[in-house]
Amino acid sequence: MTIKPSFAIVDDDEAVREATTGLLRSLGFIAKGFASAEEFLKSNRLRITSCLITDAQMPGIGGLALFGQLAATGNPIPTIVMTAYPDDAIRARALGAGVAGYLVKPFSQKELLDCIEVALKHKVPLSSIKP
Repeated sequence: MTIKPSFAIVDDDEAVREATTGLLRSLGFIAKGFASAEEFLKSNRLRITSCLITDAQMPGIGGLALFGQLAATGNPIPTIVMTAYPDDAIRARALGAGVAGYLVKPFSQKELLDCIEVALKHKVPLSSIKP
């Protein structure tokens, strides 16, 4: 029996969160959406999440800070950061910190699936992460 990867989609934009969650479910994955990093951190999904897909900029804890916080607490999760406000410096910082992918909204299904393929093989380098 093959275990399906489980995804957490963290985005304060309800339309993006629901569309991404729905797409992953339609492709046969397990996916759960969260409106904030804080909501995800309080959930029971931390230990079963294979890949985190998160918005870079959100009220409260943003995507990069969430990625760093998870790694700092010993729970690194391969992460894809997405943004509607592309910035080369933030992209470089995110990839340098060890995120598996960086997507600019709107993104295509193929772009997302390409990032997911990389993320599911990705090991988070703990030494490079700063919360």
